[in-house]
Amino acid sequence: MQMKNELENRTRASAPFSSRRRFMRSAALTGGTGLLATGPVPSRAQESAKKAPLLVLPAVMPVMLGVVLAFLGILIAGTALGSSEDDDKKFLPDNPQWFGWLCILGGPVLFIILGQFGGMIPAIFGCVFVCALGDRTATYKSSAILAAGITVFGVLLFHYLLNIPFPVLRGVNL
Repeated sequence: MQMKNELENRTRASAPFSSRRRFMRSAALTGGTGLLATGPVPSRAQESAKKAPLLVLPAVMPVMLGVVLAFLGILIAGTALGSSEDDDKKFLPDNPQWFGWLCILGGPVLFIILGQFGGMIPAIFGCVFVCALGDRTATYKSSAILAAGITVFGVLLFHYLLNIPFPVLRGVNL
């Protein structure tokens, strides 16, 4: 009699986890299949466009995007099919790092705001600095050094090498 009660308690306790697991698996399968189906669309758009030399970035970009999206779709769907984790795992960790999550999610938002009003230098510096503060072991000094290095590299790459039309500093012509 006592064994039967224990079995009923166990099945009742694991029911929410199994439904969550089914939902996560179906979401991963749906997302992976969607990416796999829509991934080749940019590649097909390239076929209808004017033929350009293969090494020209506008000609290669749609094909590369299509290949990457299709590959990501395969990976996402594969994780849903191949995972064999226990249903008793919790969805969130015991001690979630909310400050780190907010810093990492706030970085791109700060990039958009600072890029719109300040230019490339403040946008890159602010984004990297705030995201780096999301690390538990980061200090203000190490985050600032990292942000300065990434800013120099980003300006050299995007402004001077790739000639992206994004002002380095708003109001200053460099």
